[in-house]
Amino acid sequence: MPELQNITAQSVWDRCLAYIKDNIQDQAYKTWFEPTQAVRLDDNALYIQVPSKFFYEWLEEHYVKLLKSALTRELGPGAKLLYNIKMENTGGDKIPYTEQIPSKNREAVQPQEVEAPFENRDPELKNPFVIPGIRNIHIDSQLNSNYNFENFVEGDSNRLARSAGKSVANRPGETSFNPFLVYGGVGLGKTHLAHAIGVEVKEKHPDKTVLYISAEVFSQQYQDAIRRKARIDFIHFYQLIDVLIIDDIQMLSGKTGTQEVFFHIFNYLHQNRKQVVLTSDKAPVDMQDIEARLLSRLKWGLTAEIQHPELETRINIIKNILYRDGVSMSEEVIQYIAENVTSNVRELEGSVISLMAQASFNHLEVNIDLAKTVVDKFVKNVKQELSVDLIQKTVADYFKIDLDVLKSKSRKREIAQARQLAMYFAKQYTKNSLASIGAQIGNRDHATVLHACKTVNNLIETDKEFKKYAEDIKIKLSM
Repeated sequence: MPELQNITAQSVWDRCLAYIKDNIQDQAYKTWFEPTQAVRLDDNALYIQVPSKFFYEWLEEHYVKLLKSALTRELGPGAKLLYNIKMENTGGDKIPYTEQIPSKNREAVQPQEVEAPFENRDPELKNPFVIPGIRNIHIDSQLNSNYNFENFVEGDSNRLARSAGKSVANRPGETSFNPFLVYGGVGLGKTHLAHAIGVEVKEKHPDKTVLYISAEVFSQQYQDAIRRKARIDFIHFYQLIDVLIIDDIQMLSGKTGTQEVFFHIFNYLHQNRKQVVLTSDKAPVDMQDIEARLLSRLKWGLTAEIQHPELETRINIIKNILYRDGVSMSEEVIQYIAENVTSNVRELEGSVISLMAQASFNHLEVNIDLAKTVVDKFVKNVKQELSVDLIQKTVADYFKIDLDVLKSKSRKREIAQARQLAMYFAKQYTKNSLASIGAQIGNRDHATVLHACKTVNNLIETDKEFKKYAEDIKIKLSM
């Protein structure tokens, strides 16, 4: 630390600004720090001039820790920062406001009323940008407390994602799982897990600011901010968040402007050890029309897949639903539902609710016969999401070969082509990654799946008989 008698107010402030500039985004520095000027230095108290009281409030609310760190580096632990505020419409008169870092007497200055960065266009969504005064900022987290870890049933299909999610919730921003990206098909529990992380953070770290928002709403709000010429306000609002949870991040595909602003927000949050949690219907490697630099950021932390629940997990999910609703059901009925509703958690819950409704409305006993009737109708009436398992079974049935044979290492031409068709349609009709498809079809790697897709495309163009196979299977999968 330099000797105080050999330094000036401006030299101290210049070094502070250099430090600050290295720790925030360029646009934020230009907006909030370039307009400031050093006024004088008295002992270890530095006076700076800011353009308005709003500037003073903003700096103290958003950058007080950074300012304290910068001043301490230059003037030692007893450093003080004091503001000369240039009041508007007063002919340039300066009225000093004194504020010690960190702030301890905020009541001395009346809060400024500021407009939220933009309006929320979704009438069903509470406005998360509630800023009643610059001193006291309240942000509605948008979390659903019904989605928590207690009712998120763990199984082989989601164990990694759930365990990592718990770690993130326990130490947000402090683990190597930042960002934490969860991906998988529809109705498998991605949104549930995302909310559970937020709910747990709020319980264990009540001082943390948490916000859950969908990528679609994020994009809409950014467009509103652009129309209102409030881009900087938009960015600064999101820099307030300690744990940012964005659902369906793939919805940013093709939205260059939104991707760019999210890129800068992400960088700021990550650099400041704030947590980012994302969900997607596909792995980063399979996302289309996402900028390469943003994709690289998504790969920095942990990417965890949630797969379709296996039989044991489906049974436990049903039991969890029954326990939640205070309903009992025989093991035989539970087993039957679990074996016949295999697509996703959402449809599994729907089938249980339908069964209970039929029994209640018609005064019937919940037995295996009623379960067969209801589940049969339910499965037929619900357009089933194609899964890798269903596609494999359809292809195996078409070629009249055993499913285990299709997954085997056999290189017989008819077996190999059936396996390649299964991989091809799994890539076409599911949101599974190439690695996930390969793992489910005989434990192959992603390169094998990619080769299979290229081979099928070539054969469709050159082999009429093979083209007929592909067309027939496509029709079956569409039924």
